[in-house]
Amino acid sequence: MTKKRAKKKAIKKSGVKKSAPRKSSAPPSSRPYDVAHDPLFAKVKGATHRYLGHVRLDVGRAGAARVKRMIYPPGFRWSKDMKHVVGTDLCMHAHAGFLAHGEIHVEYADGCVVEHKAPQIVAIDPGHDGWVVGQDPVVIIEFDFEGDTAQRLGMEAHKH
Repeated sequence: MTKKRAKKKAIKKSGVKKSAPRKSSAPPSSRPYDVAHDPLFAKVKGATHRYLGHVRLDVGRAGAARVKRMIYPPGFRWSKDMKHVVGTDLCMHAHAGFLAHGEIHVEYADGCVVEHKAPQIVAIDPGHDGWVVGQDPVVIIEFDFEGDTAQRLGMEAHKH
């Protein structure tokens, strides 16, 4: 074989043909949500950023209140991920705001169950366990008054 033919043959063999990207065979509801291009998950200008347990918190002031964006990852459950951090059996914080993305399941000590699915206004009384439902993260935009939230919003006790 001549050098020229051998070189052509080598080029042909090494040329990797790129195939089209493979589509997932999983149904859309079971695929993880791609947050990379969604501005709802972008850094919040003017907010402080931190993690509490596995929850991402972005907090800014608004007069006497705080505005918070909380991002809960798929698989998050308060009793599993936060109980040891906070030191109480249930979440004793009142949550009032807007569920912008995802779905949450909330259970109170008295057995009452509430489910929220975005987009939805949420009011979650103190004394609850809660978890993310499905493969999408949950994003809640919440307003609070730090330790006075439940009292100032009239959410001190869970009522049916």
